[in-house]
Amino acid sequence: MDTEILLVDDEPGILKVLKISLADRGYQVMIADTGEKALRIFREKKPGIILTDIKMPGMDGIALLQKVKVENPDTEVIMITGHGDMDLAIQSLKYEASDFLTKPIHDEALEIALRRARERISFRSRLREYTENLERLVDEKSRKLVEAERLAAVGQTVAGLAHAIKNITAGLTGGMYVLEKGIDLENKTYLSQGWQMIKGNVQKIKGMAVDLLNYAKERQPEYQLCDPNVPAGEGYDLMLSRATDMGVTLKIDRARNLPEAWFDPEGIHRVLLNLVTNAIDACTDISCTSKTREVILRTLKPQGWAVEYQVTDNGCGMDEETKSKVFHIFFSTKGSRGTGLGLMIAKKIVDEHEGVIDLSSEKGSGTVFMVRLPGKK
Repeated sequence: MDTEILLVDDEPGILKVLKISLADRGYQVMIADTGEKALRIFREKKPGIILTDIKMPGMDGIALLQKVKVENPDTEVIMITGHGDMDLAIQSLKYEASDFLTKPIHDEALEIALRRARERISFRSRLREYTENLERLVDEKSRKLVEAERLAAVGQTVAGLAHAIKNITAGLTGGMYVLEKGIDLENKTYLSQGWQMIKGNVQKIKGMAVDLLNYAKERQPEYQLCDPNVPAGEGYDLMLSRATDMGVTLKIDRARNLPEAWFDPEGIHRVLLNLVTNAIDACTDISCTSKTREVILRTLKPQGWAVEYQVTDNGCGMDEETKSKVFHIFFSTKGSRGTGLGLMIAKKIVDEHEGVIDLSSEKGSGTVFMVRLPGKK
């Protein structure tokens, strides 16, 4: 407290006079005639201001100042010195004494030194209060910002989901129309086309529901020591017939002598299926001008990583704006044909592995997706 003063001097006369003078100014005064006794009182009472002589037997004022500042840097310590001890007084300022007074002590000089000490205490108190208020304000604003971001994310998710459902609904409506025409006209071709459209869009709904559940589910990869070529080979085998049906040549290029690595084979299998599916779709996009439609799935052993998977296509490619959005929720490069969940889920799985997924692409020249997985320690 700035109204409590510890007065320290080995001369009883000075102690008596200064105690009366300080008490008349409204201070609660504690006294000590040695540095050791002063330190004990300081530790017990925690006064805001100490007024101490520099030269005392045993622990002198400089030593007391140093110990006090170590234990509580905010304590204001005013030094009392004789005319011949100016070097010690200056030295005390280096140890962060608030001020020094020379004997004999004049009332005006004492009042100025005490006022400065009180002002410093008051300033620190206001600064501490301001800092605490600022921290509370920052904390409050941060919570509000996080909440706003959450609401924005929810809104974005709902809007994206609504858009995806709208596309599927449009597909179902079209299928129903063709199917009804087939029934009215007893046309088997229309019946077959309409039914296939409905089946395809129902499958989309099922796939989207599964993808949403997978994305929302918090899970840690189920690490196994695996051959990195295995999920690549399985993905190739599963997608080969689809690629062939769509007029796309699917190739696989597996690195030889690739060491086993720790990863979740089911998760990485899902990532590669998503990437290969996207690559095949990119080759069959209406904007694709390549005569030879080709997708290559590769495995490599890069420096510092357990494995790298690459999925390369010579399809339609992407511009800079599209590349910046491909991993965003519900953003699809396939227009109404896609939901935008595939790459989002692929990135989530790779992130769960603490790996990296990236791409390079140029409009009209194809795309390369790269997935790098670290070695699990």
